[in-house]
Amino acid sequence: MLALTGLISVLALLALILTKRMSPLAALIAVPVVAAVVSGFGLQITTFILKGITSVAPVVGMFIFAIIFFGVLTDAGMLDPIISRILRLVGARPPRILMGTALLALLIHLDGSGAVCFLVTIPAMLPVYERLNMDKRLLVCMAALGAGVNFLPWAGVTIRASVALHIPTAEIFAPLLLVQGVGLVFVLLTAYLLGKREERRLGLVHDGRPFVVPTRELSEQELALRRPRRFWPNLVLTLVVMGTMITGKVDPVVMFMLGTVVALFINYPNADEQRRRVDAHAPAALMMASVLLAAGTFTGIMSGTGMLNAMASEAVHLIPAGQAHHIPFVMGLISMPLSLLFDPDSFYLGVLPVVAGAAERLGVPQIQVAQAALLGQMTTGFPVSPLTPATFLLVGLAGIDLAEHQKFAIPFLFATSVVMTIACVILGVFPL
Repeated sequence: MLALTGLISVLALLALILTKRMSPLAALIAVPVVAAVVSGFGLQITTFILKGITSVAPVVGMFIFAIIFFGVLTDAGMLDPIISRILRLVGARPPRILMGTALLALLIHLDGSGAVCFLVTIPAMLPVYERLNMDKRLLVCMAALGAGVNFLPWAGVTIRASVALHIPTAEIFAPLLLVQGVGLVFVLLTAYLLGKREERRLGLVHDGRPFVVPTRELSEQELALRRPRRFWPNLVLTLVVMGTMITGKVDPVVMFMLGTVVALFINYPNADEQRRRVDAHAPAALMMASVLLAAGTFTGIMSGTGMLNAMASEAVHLIPAGQAHHIPFVMGLISMPLSLLFDPDSFYLGVLPVVAGAAERLGVPQIQVAQAALLGQMTTGFPVSPLTPATFLLVGLAGIDLAEHQKFAIPFLFATSVVMTIACVILGVFPL
């Protein structure tokens, strides 16, 4: 009975989120509470909820301070000279332009926000493509590839996987670092080959003339926030925070808390300025934090009532024991296309726990299933998914049709996901 109730709960969660009948925040709380009440758990539900919230508290803290940390550094203009240097380096050669676009998107996506990444990358590079009459589908595809291959411990999908399976983000991400490097190499190779093809199509010949870099005009408010003299301290701070966190020697929430304090004092030593910077980024942090706390409620109730275990037990009977070791590999292959069917909340918080639970009962570590999912599900898949607002922002800024973008970019994004899946097998992250 618990397995059936759990299955109905997961399906209800998916339906409510995908049809937009309820927000993810509301659905993640309402569905498990109703299911638990129907199953007769009564006041025990509060214990399950508190346990679930406690388990996600460090992740929520990490995300809040990550948003503020990167927001402060962006306000201070740390990325401005790096962006300008990339634009100067790409020149007027299509292969360089495409590779530069991917690298720029990769860099801007360090804060984990697809919307911010596209808001910076597309306006910065679009004048270059228009000046050379290059195909704007290439611009959008390269931005998608650069952002898609950049999944990090503080990214929303990694955090969701961590919350859903109660595995630290550093443990999930660390084995994928080399895999991500393989993915980046593949993206740059793809960019180079597509650039050479575009160069031949346009009949361009490099004549050695200097290239005028298009400048990005900053508003008066943005200029007032810039701290160009703090570039090197900010860069060193970023490298220290990221490097220490990736090693796993210090908990990510601690590093981002300390990093945020240092970033505020370096760039905005005045107390009123610090408050305004925190206030400016608080809405984004609060929105995601509330969803993660709701996710803790969902997983806490589903685990506490035994629904997840019951569903996993039933799923075990459907998978031949001798084929269980293929689960992560198959997940890696289909993870990118699944982005077209599931938004990140419904997949990572509804589907992943069931699949990972079934895999664990068959002797496959849950962490391998999570790592496989990250190779495409709302990573390489999010820039073409109609379920994410960032996709519409991407195509809207470039002025191309969504269907055009999907038809052109999906093969390259899917290939990147497949390459990283194969790299996981070769590097021993999970078996074939």
